Amino acid sequence: MSTVLRSERAIIVNIQIIRLFGKMRKMMLSHKDILQKLEELERNDIEHYNNIQFIIDYLMQFEEGKKQEIEQKKRPLIGFKPMKE
Repeated sequence: MSTVLRSERAIIVNIQIIRLFGKMRKMMLSHKDILQKLEELERNDIEHYNNIQFIIDYLMQFEEGKKQEIEQKKRPLIGFKPMKE
């Protein structure tokens, strides 16, 4: 802008614009680091969630097996019963 308009005000505005773009670039770079860390935390969170879900599924299967075992023991016995003398 200052190259076209050759006024003092145009030069000042052009310098402010350049400074503003420099600040914006710094902000974007600093936010980039923050965004990368958030993405890393999110990946870790998903991994932990999957591990916890795996443990819960395993415990549910274990509990179901125990329930079936208890039900088997409670069932009345069938088949040949020897007579008592």
